[in-house]
Amino acid sequence: MALSAKKLTLILAGVAVISAAIAIWQVNEIQEIRQFNQAIKEGKTPTSHKQSYEAKFAVAYWQAQNGRFQEATQLFGQLLEQGSDTQKSAVQFNTGNIFFLRGLAVNGRDITVRDETEYLLNQARTAYEQSLRLDHTFWDAKHNLDRVLSMLPATPTPGVGESDSPGLIMGNIPVGLP
Repeated sequence: MALSAKKLTLILAGVAVISAAIAIWQVNEIQEIRQFNQAIKEGKTPTSHKQSYEAKFAVAYWQAQNGRFQEATQLFGQLLEQGSDTQKSAVQFNTGNIFFLRGLAVNGRDITVRDETEYLLNQARTAYEQSLRLDHTFWDAKHNLDRVLSMLPATPTPGVGESDSPGLIMGNIPVGLP
């Protein structure tokens, strides 16, 4: 069963029209992506794909960059419910950065904020650890975790206080003498 020249021409014309429509759609989509990326670079809200994971992440990131830590932390928290493990790892990393920066800002003021600083640094540590559980190859999270751990006070051994060291208990009395 051979196709007539007229039928073949109609089929090929249909394929050409469909191909042209797809090409126009793809060019439009590429243009939207470029505009989205440009808006993100400039710290503006994108005009397209406003509800996408990437748009929400970018908004949270810029909020953190502009010192709006609470809003950024909340938005990052919402993003943890969706996305891939790599995306969730990036969210945890940025949440850790927020706590780390806040801890650094509070740290230098005076001695009375020591507990708040320690709390913030522990929150950062937890976020970095979660990031590494999701993506163990995330070197920036490893680096920042190392920095936070070096700033946190050493954890004392449970049940042993400063006055309970063996040297203070026994003093200088030799063992076995009356």
